[in-house]
Amino acid sequence: MLDKLNIVKQRFDEISDLIIQPDIIADQKRYIKINKEYKDLKAIMDQREIYVSLTNNIDEANEIIADGSDAEMVEMAKMELDEAKEALPALEEKIRFMLVPKDPEDAKNCVVEVRAGTGGDEASIFAGDLYRMYSKYCATKGWSTSLVSASEGTSGGFKEVIFEVNGEDVYGTMKFEAGVHRVQRVPQTETQGRVHTSAATVMVLPEAEEFDVELDMTEVRIERTTSTGPGGQSVNTTYSAIKLHHEPTGMIVSCQDQKSSHKNLEKALKVLRSRLYELELAKKMEADSAKRKSMVSSGDRSAKIRTYNYPQGRVTDHRINLTLYDLQNIVNGDIQKILDELQLVENTEKMKESDDLL
Repeated sequence: MLDKLNIVKQRFDEISDLIIQPDIIADQKRYIKINKEYKDLKAIMDQREIYVSLTNNIDEANEIIADGSDAEMVEMAKMELDEAKEALPALEEKIRFMLVPKDPEDAKNCVVEVRAGTGGDEASIFAGDLYRMYSKYCATKGWSTSLVSASEGTSGGFKEVIFEVNGEDVYGTMKFEAGVHRVQRVPQTETQGRVHTSAATVMVLPEAEEFDVELDMTEVRIERTTSTGPGGQSVNTTYSAIKLHHEPTGMIVSCQDQKSSHKNLEKALKVLRSRLYELELAKKMEADSAKRKSMVSSGDRSAKIRTYNYPQGRVTDHRINLTLYDLQNIVNGDIQKILDELQLVENTEKMKESDDLL
């Protein structure tokens, strides 16, 4: 373990030197990247200090016990040895996980797309519930959300809603939400009191930086239209709404949330880049058999990942067979306990893969 930590320490010392170089500070993109690595390595270095201190305590205690000349010191050494040996396995497990290479995508912001699936009006209402759930969850994390576009359902909710999430390690958390979400409840439109099953699909895309995707603007047709739906005086009067047509893939992205045409274009381009970037990521994941095995965050859009059962007040995540009887709090944004369990499963898989490679 110490050999591995010492290799990391060499890199930490290099980064510590780089981060104060004027040319690095002047290059904002490079500085942000190096600063992120510095923070990650610093966390490992803090644990290394504890590990070194613990192993030194064990060595010293063993020496005192072997010497045996002072009975009182031997007794104290035995107690210290027991405490250190008890603390060591958990610390080693924590460090083992921290040493597993992180997915660089996890630190990115993300774009979330929620679409009503089967179930008509009820599916749109459920898509609206999911949007509200994510908005509340993001607020508790201190993340900011920004609406890109929304197509409202006839009885409430959304046929489709797209929003950005910005914060720390956003994609690494939100990626677990990608897939088909199913709801079982009596719809508002149901007169007989029968339970219906409806669904909504959630897509989570890592936000692509300009240098992640080379977007050829000659292949993008920009259509400017007037905004529709509820809004201020500019609705239906100014050509601020943007629709992008990406000719090679046939992708269409719309944005009308902002009053400014320029800002709508900026947001629409961000979503388009993220969708194109996700296509490339999907190809990489297809080629990576280890990642394909992981159902936890495989991004398989057709996979039914979770059921929200209102009559029984339960939520079941099918990937890890987790059932919680806390539906009301969960739909009000308290999804952290589910995400923690999913993260735990992924971390365990990562550590197994890492051990296999060593």
